[in-house]
Amino acid sequence: MIDNILPLIGRTAPLFEKDISNNEKTLSEIVENSKFLVIGGAGTIGSAICREIFARNPKVLHVVDISENNMVELVRDIRSSIGYCDGEFATFALDCGSDIFKVFIEQQKKRIGGYDYIFNTSALKHVRSEKDPYTLMRMIDTNIFNTDITMKMAHEMGAKKYFCVSTDKAANPVNMMGASKRIMEFYLNRRSVEMPVSTARFANVAFSDGSLLYGFNRRLDKGQPLSAPNDVRRYFVTPKEAGELCMMSCLLGENRDVFFPKLDHDLNLVTFSSIAVKYLESLGYEPMECSTEDEARSRVVELKAKHKYPVYFFKSDTTGEKDFEEFYTDNETLVMDKFESLGIIKNEVSYDENMLNYFTKTIDSMRKKGDWTRGELIDLFNKMIPNFNHKETGKFLDGRM
Repeated sequence: MIDNILPLIGRTAPLFEKDISNNEKTLSEIVENSKFLVIGGAGTIGSAICREIFARNPKVLHVVDISENNMVELVRDIRSSIGYCDGEFATFALDCGSDIFKVFIEQQKKRIGGYDYIFNTSALKHVRSEKDPYTLMRMIDTNIFNTDITMKMAHEMGAKKYFCVSTDKAANPVNMMGASKRIMEFYLNRRSVEMPVSTARFANVAFSDGSLLYGFNRRLDKGQPLSAPNDVRRYFVTPKEAGELCMMSCLLGENRDVFFPKLDHDLNLVTFSSIAVKYLESLGYEPMECSTEDEARSRVVELKAKHKYPVYFFKSDTTGEKDFEEFYTDNETLVMDKFESLGIIKNEVSYDENMLNYFTKTIDSMRKKGDWTRGELIDLFNKMIPNFNHKETGKFLDGRM
């Protein structure tokens, strides 16, 4: 991980320092007197939430994640940076969609009386995950149905609040990942009549697990060239900012609120290729642009000896890539003056019960039949989101370096 991410993403200062400072007393008081469960807590966003909660001395902080290895690293990171807290801190390598997780929840209800706040950060987040019908079905299961089930569990245990990560790609979605999160928001809205829920839409978390910028680190470690689109401009938050945003949405947000970072399109939107250049320069390399993937692959050893590094930049032409960044739509109600660097989308209870039931029954029927196609799933999403403008090019990110 790069020590100072901000210069690479075109910023000089953290986003939420003032908002955290202005609300620190409230945040600390809530955390000190509460029990937390973070689902998907060993990923980049989940880990950042855990660090923010742990640092404020919770009564209970339990972390669930399917990745045993990432969980080990989370514990090592917290112990090596923050140390210890007075409350109970424990991790569990569990799949939140499993029967074992259901037993775990029941046992914690008996043992500690359940949780006050539940963060759900588990997700299939990559646009490339829509390339085949099987991964796409798992995305639906993880992003939509597991969310609905775990919020139901939160309600049944009497939790005060449920939080789930959404995405900027849910605003006017053009890919199946963003559309799955938009449908997830429909399900959350239905559950919001039973208990409070809030979410957050934010864009790329710089150097998060599996991201293109994370890949830059891996390519350097393996002596491989860097590759990135030169025409896609994105907004980035740091892992710490992601954790702060989620924490503030959950602990300070009202029912059905969607938090998002305020944007300055002139200063904060940057291309992946420009980050690659700054990244290499920060490590003492001069980027050398190559005209093909083959040239870039073949020149690593030669150029490294001269303190240079091969890069291959290209125009984006893959399925589901959005041309611009947005966090809200024209018909959503905004509150922009409550926080310094955060905006809020205010939502009323608004969902189509018949359509949600139709979606659930259709997916259930496909799975029982054991046969479905990518096209059938895209058609179903189009029925759920009438303005879904799926961007299909026939090309996918797995076809690039």
